[in-house]
Amino acid sequence: MPELPQMQALAERLAEALGGRTLQRADLLGFASLKTADPAPGTLLGRTVERVDRRGKYLLLVLDSGARVAVHLSQGGRMDLEDPPKQTRPRGALVRFVFGPEPARGLLLREHGTQRKAGWWVLAPGDDGPLATLGPEPFSEEFAALVRTDRTSRRVYTWLRDQHVVAGIGRGYTDDALNRAQLSPFATMAALDADGRERLLAAVRAVLSEGLAVERERTGALSEGKLGERFAVHGKVGQPCPRCGTPLRRVSFDSYELVYCTCQTGGKPLADRRMSRLLR
Repeated sequence: MPELPQMQALAERLAEALGGRTLQRADLLGFASLKTADPAPGTLLGRTVERVDRRGKYLLLVLDSGARVAVHLSQGGRMDLEDPPKQTRPRGALVRFVFGPEPARGLLLREHGTQRKAGWWVLAPGDDGPLATLGPEPFSEEFAALVRTDRTSRRVYTWLRDQHVVAGIGRGYTDDALNRAQLSPFATMAALDADGRERLLAAVRAVLSEGLAVERERTGALSEGKLGERFAVHGKVGQPCPRCGTPLRRVSFDSYELVYCTCQTGGKPLADRRMSRLLR
């Protein structure tokens, strides 16, 4: 799933590609992808893109009327810039936005696989829609204070991935950050000492900053089917740990896996849920 670095770099590229352009068409190609009924997409036609922002994992096209188009790519959503806009309806296509003036430019939202979880919202001025319940951004002082004071019994891995706690971090950068901080995925926030909390905060911000620097090397929109090759730990089971060289391990769940090294757990492997109970 695209996370903060992918979405921030995408917003920057789209700001350059679409800023100052006028929305001419919004061709709905997958009807379940539109998550709002009011305002209607037709009310956006003729409006100019003032800027392109990001909030958490959401991309935001901000129009001169104050309305916004919010896009969430979920697991398999991708975006293509089209010069000129195409007339076809590719497999998994959800919506095509066409911007003028001539020569027109298209922005296609599509989705890989069989799941249809990517979506978009038309938000009236002052309406935050799905953004309203998001937690603070990872580089904010609010998040820093939360890391230093939260005493919840939730596991750090689950806590970091909760978009109501902190917006923009998913499985990939959680794996990388916890490895960098030398923290077990199953350590609880309540059990972290002051040093562990500072390591966690520094690691989260470091892996996101490094990830953003890499993502800014991309061109176009965000078309690649697989994005995990750019992680240091996530998806690298069996490869050497970047900290100690020990082969990375995994814990598998029904629909995902987390990746860790025993240097994060005091040398103790975590049992795979499919095989036995998790060890703490």
